[in-house]
Amino acid sequence: MKKYAIGVDFGTESGRAVLVEVASGKEIATAVYPYANRVIDEKLPESDVVLEPDWALQDPMDYIRTFQNTIPAVLKESGVDPADVVGVGIDFTACTMLPVTADGTPLCVLPEWRAEPHAWVKLWKHHAAQPEADLINETARQMDEPWLERYGGKISSEWFFSKALQILDEAPQIYAAADRMLEAADWVVWQLTGVETRNSCTAGYKAIWSKQDGFPSKEYFGALNPGLADVVADKMTTDIQSVGQKAGELTEQAAKWTGLKVGTAVAIANVDAHVSVPAATVTEAGRMVMIMGTSTCHMVLNEEEHMVPGICGYVEDGILPGFFGYEAGQSCVGDHFAWFVDNCIPGAYEREAEARGLDIHALLEEKATQLKVGESGLVALDWWNGNRSVLVDVDLTGMLIGMTLATKPEEIYRALIEATAYGTRVIVEAFEENGVPIHELVACGGLPEKNKMLMQIYADVMGRPFKVSASKQTPALGSAMFGAVAAGKAAGGYDTIFEAAQSMAALKEEAFTPIPENQAVYDKLYAEYLKLHNYFGRGENDVMKRLKQIKADAKK
Repeated sequence: MKKYAIGVDFGTESGRAVLVEVASGKEIATAVYPYANRVIDEKLPESDVVLEPDWALQDPMDYIRTFQNTIPAVLKESGVDPADVVGVGIDFTACTMLPVTADGTPLCVLPEWRAEPHAWVKLWKHHAAQPEADLINETARQMDEPWLERYGGKISSEWFFSKALQILDEAPQIYAAADRMLEAADWVVWQLTGVETRNSCTAGYKAIWSKQDGFPSKEYFGALNPGLADVVADKMTTDIQSVGQKAGELTEQAAKWTGLKVGTAVAIANVDAHVSVPAATVTEAGRMVMIMGTSTCHMVLNEEEHMVPGICGYVEDGILPGFFGYEAGQSCVGDHFAWFVDNCIPGAYEREAEARGLDIHALLEEKATQLKVGESGLVALDWWNGNRSVLVDVDLTGMLIGMTLATKPEEIYRALIEATAYGTRVIVEAFEENGVPIHELVACGGLPEKNKMLMQIYADVMGRPFKVSASKQTPALGSAMFGAVAAGKAAGGYDTIFEAAQSMAALKEEAFTPIPENQAVYDKLYAEYLKLHNYFGRGENDVMKRLKQIKADAKK
């Protein structure tokens, strides 16, 4: 009798479930639920409460609706007997966190807190906690905290304690009302199993926890704000569970939501980028997995511990047991191209695309592919949403240089793609200069499926082969793999993620190798990018930040 696992991937705009055959990794059915409230970045739903700049919230009920809509849909489409589904795994964007009551009720669903922005889920790209992040970093340097170097020397505004401290600073009543503060990844697993668990992946990469040392000290948190001193004891826990373990089993309520059987195994929660690594066949050192969508996360394994400036961090056993898992990232990739298409396309191009039955991205790719490397004379900086690695600065902004009256849309489009490739090269060079070699790139996510020109550009810029995951839903597949491991071999799953990867993960036959003549020109263009990167990004000219402040002042 065939057995199956379900992976549920919670993204920025939607949640999706994939039903996977355990023995082969074959994806049997997929369903997507677009969040009803999407990204909340202007005003609260059903409210006149306007959000300040750099806020990004979500509605936790959209996550429950994802379970209620997608899992029954894949069961119906496939005809699979729910009794043959042995396990469920989930992954989530991170850090995406929320305050809840002791029984797990989100504060934002309670009438008394619904109009308070800090009661809602803070999405990963909520950047309004930058002052708190600055304080976290400066205090850590003053107190010579040893963990700071592990995270590239700087904690991001996107991370857990930046957001928690912002709640305490700006809405102490919400902080006081929150019995628990946790990642949305752990919250949805709590809703499935009825048991609160905390996963090692988000704890390690987003909440400054380590397998050896635990969380930072009470004294450190108290130095940030006396009210934060007991945050771990009062709002969190030191009981951190390793990814790959079983979190619990489906409750009767969760079984009604999903159509699955009560008692179905549920895996410890994971992060979308990290769970994609074994699903992209990577279970050894030296191969970087790039999860390419609205943003890009760069994941690489190594047997040794190395300090790499400007990365998001590394965690022992954070991705796979037996390895140090390193993470870096770019905050704006797919969003970069979407911005251009939404705001800068002339009507003639839109009419041509419509007449030919093409998506506007496909038309731009077709036109841009015909350009020679360097023909546009353009170089861009890929900071439309700040810089995550290696500068770790959300206040940086985008730049495009070299335009003339003859510049065409496809030239700009290609320059924006090239900029994201240059940003990845900065990250790879930072790893290699600090003892973490990378000899191959493996891509997954939405972008590799849509744009072959992009893939070739990355191979040429990086000077390394670029392969692509066979799955169109790699994070969800990875979650299904961990769901199969949570079930265990006796129930029809696997006992380790390494066993699961051997059977369930695969790459496409098509690969992209560097074209030497393109690579030579890109080396020249990259040198120009790097000069701009360092000039505007490392403090020599802070014009981007000054302009951003003038903009903020003008809106007051």
